[in-house]
Amino acid sequence: MHIEPGVVNGAKIVLSYATAVGAGGYAFRLAADTVRKQGAGSLALRTAATTLSVFTFFQMLPHFPVGVSEVHFIFGSTLFLIFGAAPAALGLALGLLLQGLFFVPTDLPQYGMNVTTLLVPLFAIGALAERIIPRHTAYVDLRYGQALSLSSAYQAGIIAWVAFWALYGAGLGVENLKSIAAFGASYALVIVIEPLVDLAVLALAKSLRGIFDGALVTPRLHHAG
Repeated sequence: MHIEPGVVNGAKIVLSYATAVGAGGYAFRLAADTVRKQGAGSLALRTAATTLSVFTFFQMLPHFPVGVSEVHFIFGSTLFLIFGAAPAALGLALGLLLQGLFFVPTDLPQYGMNVTTLLVPLFAIGALAERIIPRHTAYVDLRYGQALSLSSAYQAGIIAWVAFWALYGAGLGVENLKSIAAFGASYALVIVIEPLVDLAVLALAKSLRGIFDGALVTPRLHHAG
């Protein structure tokens, strides 16, 4: 979901700075809450793990430009469920930034749009998790239906934000609508594969639960951090 250069130009790009500041501010609020409850060391360790994961997902896994954006595997909902909302949000933002700095500097002007596109759906599934998953549920105790709901909602949020940026930047022209449709059609591959991988990770954690005697169990599923 790397928005292609030129999709949003000129003064319009200022909106992406504003949304990124808002998303970043909320992420740091979650981080402060996590530090208060679990300590800075825990947050730092989990953020390092999510940052490395995101950087690997973006740089090493298959990705290709289609229409208004690139198609990527993100696994944001699984990062959220395993590591918590704050480490997942910080990892997504930092992993994306590192990739831009070291490998794709042409993506840096679109960083505000891209980080908004990644984080706002993450916060949305945090709110959804509050509704469908009892607080303090361990990762390995999740039901598959709950994990699938969060993964599907996250993917839908990504598509919605990509479409928003494209429509905001280039309007309702035929070519722009075709580009959005092309991205959406190609992203269908991610919509099919990524939730299945999310479920496979959960199944693996459940199968290894006895071996590691709870090591794969997050102490509590903090929807807010």
